[in-house]
Amino acid sequence: MNVDVLNKVSDRLNRLSESATIAMARKSRELKSQGIDVISLSLGEPDFYTPDFIKEAANEGIAQNYSKYMAVNGYEDLRQAISAKFKRDNNLDYNPSQIVVSTGAKQSIANVVMSIVNPGDEVIIPAPYWVTYEEIVKMAEGIPVIIEASIDNDFKITPSQLENAITDKTRMMIYSSPCNPTGSVYSEQELKELAAVIAKHPSLIVISDEIYEHINFVGHHTSLAQFANVYDQVVTVNGVSKAFAMTGWRLGYIGAPDWIASACTKIQGQFTSGASSISQRAAIAAVSADPSVTFQMRDAFKSRRELVLAELNKIPGVKTNIPEGAFYVFPDVSSFFGKSDGHTVVNNADDLSMYILSKVNVALVTGAAFGAPNCIRISYAASEDELKEALKRIEDALLALN
Repeated sequence: MNVDVLNKVSDRLNRLSESATIAMARKSRELKSQGIDVISLSLGEPDFYTPDFIKEAANEGIAQNYSKYMAVNGYEDLRQAISAKFKRDNNLDYNPSQIVVSTGAKQSIANVVMSIVNPGDEVIIPAPYWVTYEEIVKMAEGIPVIIEASIDNDFKITPSQLENAITDKTRMMIYSSPCNPTGSVYSEQELKELAAVIAKHPSLIVISDEIYEHINFVGHHTSLAQFANVYDQVVTVNGVSKAFAMTGWRLGYIGAPDWIASACTKIQGQFTSGASSISQRAAIAAVSADPSVTFQMRDAFKSRRELVLAELNKIPGVKTNIPEGAFYVFPDVSSFFGKSDGHTVVNNADDLSMYILSKVNVALVTGAAFGAPNCIRISYAASEDELKEALKRIEDALLALN
């Protein structure tokens, strides 16, 4: 039999694209393994370690033999702690039955999409967006509907843009604030105005991805679900990976209307069952802690943001805004398209990212992967010394283009 037939993967898999951030991280590791001095600013991962009080909670869980299967939606005491966290930090009333704990916020989002979206349903995704949103929608056989937001509006959509994108086929919207990849933060007033549009369409479910909640440089975080007129239409997604430097612990969660929480529990029960028992014990300590424990890391990121913006703004042709959260800068670099260093012609952001990697050994991610082909994403989850050296290299590479 033909080998191509034997080894044929599903159409479902063929619809998916590889994560651009993971792909660039893999290329960085390959170059480093060859002894090349690569500085990677591609992954969205804090360069801090998990706080000791959280590690101690995990050790205690091991000592207490938390090694058996648990409820699919998470330990009851963790869901109670998350319920209290939602009330304390977000003024949101989610009882434990409305909370589902999963293996990372990525699985939380996938659970919701797979539970609600039917083939042909439209899902609105403001761009720039996290690379995985569109791919999960494609997996569910939904139709991504992209709303483009420009750097001149801090990469945030307007109520009129949202209203114009909604059709009788619209089932869902997915967005993040603070945003990956832009660092943009929707204000309370901006979300209130979007909520007024959402409330007019009661069949529209919105996933509000708030994983960067505590990396916010402008003040109090606003959750979309805090507006009573849309509470029953919103799924609030969060987790411990970013604020508590726990990316490898793989734990996220949702607060949602009961029917959605039940649906997510059902689908998770057939895929992974409950998240790691020890990660759950650690997460109780994380979500129960006063948010002030995250301030030191937040302030370090803010200082790095200032450094990165100052250096980028010295380079002619680079256009930036001021991101208000997360740990990314998302500059418009379209002025370099069509230019060459005499060897390589840069036609787009994909080319520019690969040019910078090959010429000066700095790994970034093309904005095309995030639905913004004029931009690149720079993660400043790195030391200040690394950032200074990386930005010097980037400047050298860009100044060589003419």
